[in-house]
Amino acid sequence: MRVDVFFTAREVGPGDVAGRVVAVVDVLRASSSIATALAHGARAVVPGESSEAIVALSKAFDRREVRLAGERRMRMIDGFDLGNSPLEFTRDAVEGHTVLMTTTNGTGAIAATQGAKEVLVGAYVNFSPVAAVLRAAARRGADLAFICAGHEGQFALEDAACVGRFVRHATRRVAGATLNDAALAAVQLDRKFGDDLWRLFETANHGQALANAGFAADLVACATLDAHLVVPVYQDRQIVRLAAPAEA
Repeated sequence: MRVDVFFTAREVGPGDVAGRVVAVVDVLRASSSIATALAHGARAVVPGESSEAIVALSKAFDRREVRLAGERRMRMIDGFDLGNSPLEFTRDAVEGHTVLMTTTNGTGAIAATQGAKEVLVGAYVNFSPVAAVLRAAARRGADLAFICAGHEGQFALEDAACVGRFVRHATRRVAGATLNDAALAAVQLDRKFGDDLWRLFETANHGQALANAGFAADLVACATLDAHLVVPVYQDRQIVRLAAPAEA
C-alpha cells in the first residue's frame, strides 16, 4: 500500500486521491473547529470556497437551522455567526444546527478531494479516533493520501507535523507500506516535536501569526490532544460525524 503526503492543496491532482482514503489536516484551525462543532452536536458542517458561496447556500435552509461560519485573514467574516475559532463552536452555538463554513485554507483543501474513496478531517484534537480509521484502512491494503491545508497556499509546519503523526500510527506494523518523500519528511517533523505541541505552534509561522492577532487561546485549544473523540467524514458535500469509528 502507498502513502502520499501533499503539503498544500495546490499540489494535488485528481489522480492523486482517486480511489484512496484521504485525510485533510488543517490544525490551525479549520480541522480543529470542525471536530469541535461535530462533538458539540452540530448536524453537519458544509464547506464552501467563498463567503458568497456560503451566503448563497444558506438560502436553501431555514435561517434558524444554520450557522454561518468563516474567516478571512484570521478574522470572522462580516455578517457571519461564527469565525474559525474552535472556542466559538460551543454546544450552545451549534447543537442541532448545520454549520456552513468557509476558511482561508481548510475548506479549499477539502475541495481538492474529489474522487476519493473516503475523506476524513483530522487534527490533534481528534487524533486517536481518526488514526484508528486510517490504521484499519492501511491494514486492509488501502492506499492513503494526506492533504495539508497549509497557510495561504504555502507549507505549514503544524499541518506537516500532525500528518507525520498520522502516517506513523497508520503504518505501524503494516508490511510493504511505501511512503513518498513528503510523508518521510512529515514523519521526521513529528519525531522532532513529539507531544510538545505548544513548542510546535510557537515555532510555526501560522501559530505566531494567530498569537499576535490575539488568538493565543485558540492555540491552547488546538493543542489539546484527543479533546474530541469524533471522526469527521466528508460525503455528499457535507462533513458529518462517523457513527462508529473503526477499532485498531
